[in-house]
Amino acid sequence: MIEYQVQINSSNQTYLADLNKGIEVGLVLKDGAENPNCYYADPPEFEVIIAGDFKGSVGIGGPVNHRKVHFSPHGNGTHTECYGHISADPEATMDKFFSSIHALCRLVSVEPEQTGKDLVIRKIPGLSYFDPIDAIAVRTLPNQEEKKTKNYSGTNPPYIDAELTDQLGNLGILHLLTDLPSIDPEIDGGKLAAHKSFFGWPSPKKPFRSITELCYFPPELPDGLYFLQIQIMSINLDVSPSRPILFPLSNSHKS
Repeated sequence: MIEYQVQINSSNQTYLADLNKGIEVGLVLKDGAENPNCYYADPPEFEVIIAGDFKGSVGIGGPVNHRKVHFSPHGNGTHTECYGHISADPEATMDKFFSSIHALCRLVSVEPEQTGKDLVIRKIPGLSYFDPIDAIAVRTLPNQEEKKTKNYSGTNPPYIDAELTDQLGNLGILHLLTDLPSIDPEIDGGKLAAHKSFFGWPSPKKPFRSITELCYFPPELPDGLYFLQIQIMSINLDVSPSRPILFPLSNSHKS
């Protein structure tokens, strides 16, 4: 196998990432209910296209597989969104700001705090002392396997406090990833305070920041620094289904 490495220079450190050793932290979109679900989205449906004598399934005698896919990017699986998610601006779409995303990322595990009936992530220990990074991935504890297929609708899932997302933005974080269905409360009267603070809404807007939700970080993946790649569609929407990949770093040395 040909080896492909990328070199990342950050502050006075140089890191190497082997592009053959990526670890996917996005979820596979499947037909049916075996997906995470939030905000009362219908389950994804992979529909065989049939037209006249043509059957879009080799399994039922067709020449090729040809299916129509129905799903909600925000509600059915791992997705990446831009500030267009909270804006009426028709130009605020993923294809305008991103082709793919690459960043130095730190994975952190955090247990939400009980606040009344809510579970809230209010702080990330050691945040101000982290190496310069462009992205942060927040894994919530406990990290159950059920996150891969959980129906979050109507369950008041944990969320991230807006003061923390504001702090992340002030520290230069461009890309925020989480295994939560949303960084805001499921029901908040339309405030969306965490989204708005991270995207600098209404002013000054931060069009090149992104939020990726409904990830799954395997328990064997240790906290620490990684090279992040987020693969997205060129789509004229505020959101794209996405495939975030973390690459372990090695051979760091003083540059």
